[in-house]
Amino acid sequence: MDIFNLIFVKGVRGTNMHNFDSLDNSIIFFILFINSILTIFLIFFSIANSIKIRKLKSKYEKFMRLEKDVDLEKLLESCILKTDEIINKNKEIEAHLNRLDRNVLNCIQKVSISRFNAFDDVGSDLSYSLALLDGNDNGVVITSLYTRDSSTTFGKPIVGGKSKYPLSAEEIKTINDAVRKNRESQYL
Repeated sequence: MDIFNLIFVKGVRGTNMHNFDSLDNSIIFFILFINSILTIFLIFFSIANSIKIRKLKSKYEKFMRLEKDVDLEKLLESCILKTDEIINKNKEIEAHLNRLDRNVLNCIQKVSISRFNAFDDVGSDLSYSLALLDGNDNGVVITSLYTRDSSTTFGKPIVGGKSKYPLSAEEIKTINDAVRKNRESQYL
């Protein structure tokens, strides 16, 4: 006979209601064992829940440590408004920086000067070439040639690192030095 039949079926049929006396000790031990395991499980579950509740309560109390007259809803609303203002200001700053980046490309960024002797009878490297280029390698190269009797200065426009006028070796070197120095400074 299984335990269900012993407890319920015979008791319902009106037969021996005190059949509990005939329950085997092993069945009673089994019921007590299951009951104690469930009780231990519930105790651990209750302890875990109380720990979680305690942590949640401390977070709640930390959050609510505001002045008594402060309306939490108004405080949150003002924080959201300030956040929106900051987002809009950041968008303005980003647009301004983009405009500046575009403008900087047209400013002189690459500069180099080379001194040299234009003629054999003149010493001290008094002649020079000066390259002034923007971010797109557009600009001018200015060259001054010094002789014992005079000095001549002239400029040549540069577009994309090249000129439609013939360039001397010194001018080409000066332009290349300006571009190279700028590239090197970007990696420092």
